[in-house]
Amino acid sequence: MSLYILCLILFSIGVYCVLRKRNLIKIIIGLGIIEYAVNLFFVLLGYRAQGRAPIFSPDQMIANMVDPLPQAMVMVTMVIALPVVVIAVSLAIRLYEKYGTFDITKIRRLKG
Repeated sequence: MSLYILCLILFSIGVYCVLRKRNLIKIIIGLGIIEYAVNLFFVLLGYRAQGRAPIFSPDQMIANMVDPLPQAMVMVTMVIALPVVVIAVSLAIRLYEKYGTFDITKIRRLKG
């Protein structure tokens, strides 16, 4: 149970970074922390004490097998998260080139 609370604390730190920080780089780091907290939560959901690998063979019982679905979901989120971070960092770099700051309060409205 304490691992779930620690996961919630990690998620809360990420949400704090996204909502309260003004620097774009710190906001991107906060999004990464949120992603790690959610991935950790998925891994904790699939964990079983004294569990064995999810490899099925006809002579073994299925009881006490680690759930492979959360592990697969975490792998998918890792594959999706990397391009999202790359796009966010490239957007931050472009905004810095245009406005000369990472502070979101100093960046004027973007006009199309």
